[in-house]
Amino acid sequence: MTSVLYDAPGPRAKRRNVFFSAIFVILLALLAWWIWRTLDDKGQLKWSLWEPYTTSDAWTTYLLPGLGKTLKAAALSMLIALPLGAFFGISRLSDHRWVRVPAGVVVEFFRSIPVLLLMLFANEFYSRYANVSSDNRPLYGVVTGLVLYNASVLAEIVRAGILALPKGQTEAAYAVGLRKGQTMTSILLPQAVTAMLPAIVSQLVVIVKDTALGGVMIGYTELLNTRSTFAANYANVIQSFVGVALIYIVVNFLLTSFASWLERRLRRSKRSTGAVLGAADVEELNAAEVGGTYGTGSDRTI
Repeated sequence: MTSVLYDAPGPRAKRRNVFFSAIFVILLALLAWWIWRTLDDKGQLKWSLWEPYTTSDAWTTYLLPGLGKTLKAAALSMLIALPLGAFFGISRLSDHRWVRVPAGVVVEFFRSIPVLLLMLFANEFYSRYANVSSDNRPLYGVVTGLVLYNASVLAEIVRAGILALPKGQTEAAYAVGLRKGQTMTSILLPQAVTAMLPAIVSQLVVIVKDTALGGVMIGYTELLNTRSTFAANYANVIQSFVGVALIYIVVNFLLTSFASWLERRLRRSKRSTGAVLGAADVEELNAAEVGGTYGTGSDRTI
């Protein structure tokens, strides 16, 4: 049996898939057992090393303040990078060469530079030329680097999402007299948002994780940076890495879950955009139509 997208596996292929799946599960279990055994032999599973996570002092002094600064830098970067990326993505589709070419140069330039280098450059710029205080400089450097890099990536996502739409959408909009700006804002962008949402959310997850680069390189006291102080005070280096990793997983899981809910909501709203009319409403509309068609005097239609 064949499908439109792929050939359905036969009996031999099914047995082979089951065999390889079983081998993978066994190897994964052996790896987990080896890690557990190694940690146990090194004394890393002692309750005293994991106990700080059950105390409020560890959370209020180290973990939650670091998480708050991580979310602050990520939120500021998202709020600036999203509209900036949309602007440059739409500009790259402009019919005017003097708009399209500079936008393309900006996007390709910042997309080609590592985000860590952008953070270091921004931090040095704010230190030497902008006279930003040392307390705010790490935040400014992290946000600037994240915005410049991720806005250029989001611009390409926006451009690809719009180009992926059928050309008939644009032609139909022009046929009814819409200008290009009206076509973009009223026809193309609303349809492209749903298709672009998974890629946009993936980039937002990257923003959250890349805030850790600022903590390591320019001293921004985000979650990973405060982890080092947490580990030094409680002497639990491995446990601190595990705890911080789990916090990142939870934050990014919540972000992707919200995006999935939003995507489903947008798709449902596009499938059901009409209002449900009752029988009385239909009769009223029919009566109004008949009256407007066969009116009297100068309003009569022949």
